[in-house]
Amino acid sequence: AVWIFQIAGTLSMSSAVKITLTGGAQAKNIFWQVAGGATFGTTSHFEAIVLGKTGINLKTGASINGRMLAQTAVTLEKNTVKAP
Repeated sequence: AVWIFQIAGTLSMSSAVKITLTGGAQAKNIFWQVAGGATFGTTSHFEAIVLGKTGINLKTGASINGRMLAQTAVTLEKNTVKAP
């Protein structure tokens, strides 16, 4: 299955929060369309493809299993990015 989530504002993930996929869900089939910016807190982990209208920021030590695509910029600070 493919999941598409649309957010009219911003996406903010707190520090040290970890997203875990179950039931056969795959990061390559989950899309987050964000009208504002997206920020992932320190040492957080996210699983999906993020499409940001403005910037996407990964704070120090944050990781993602997926992709980050933004119209302006993607900012990384000592992060791990794994393509799904």
